[in-house]
Amino acid sequence: MYFIANWKMYGNLSSINTVKNVINLTKKTKFKKIKIIYCPPYTLLRPLIKKLRKSKIQVGAQNCHTDNKFGAYTGSVNAKMIKSVGGKFVIIGHSENRQAGDTNFLINLKIKSAIKQKLNIIFCIGESLRENKKKKTNIILRNQIKIGLNNIKNIDKIIFAYEPLWSIGTGIIPNSKDLKNRIKVIRNFIKKNYKIKNPRILYGGSVNPDNIVSLNKIPSLNGFLVGGASQDSKKFIDIIKKSIN
Repeated sequence: MYFIANWKMYGNLSSINTVKNVINLTKKTKFKKIKIIYCPPYTLLRPLIKKLRKSKIQVGAQNCHTDNKFGAYTGSVNAKMIKSVGGKFVIIGHSENRQAGDTNFLINLKIKSAIKQKLNIIFCIGESLRENKKKKTNIILRNQIKIGLNNIKNIDKIIFAYEPLWSIGTGIIPNSKDLKNRIKVIRNFIKKNYKIKNPRILYGGSVNPDNIVSLNKIPSLNGFLVGGASQDSKKFIDIIKKSIN
């Protein structure tokens, strides 16, 4: 089971101390096999990597640029820079970045750049509320996967995260039946078109200690991409414990 903490644009140096309790959790026999990945803002990548160096917890970034070469891209960070400080993962295609202008084509370029640096990719896909109401969800998901993975061979190294745009930060999650169907559609499409026997698929979107039990009942989910709740170690640990119990 994967538990990915997306801190978004939150946190400062003092925030790093909150991971201490999570480190202690991973030392317990019951939780040794789970995979925890923290994705903080760029400013905290190196400090957090140092803090976690003796633990099994890994660190990744929340996004990356398409170009692996240094260049005149003010405010940007590329996969090569992420790797140089010790980052192992990168989130690409998050709904908030899609809304800010990341197209499927741009996401494809970012995935390619991250693969060249041998970063593990957390590839986010999801539909808008309008697309959901028009019953276009499955078409949108397949299209995002198809274009996002165009001409990419290392598909087996990609972790997929389904996160409906209308669920991010709203506290609203898909009902069990719909979510079960979405995960099934994603899994079957990947297995059929990319010959991956067991694709890793996570759910993200307002995951918290109150709804994790019902979310965890969805068959074949491989974990969760956790946003706001991951910034609070108590809530994050609660999510992990309820998923494993």
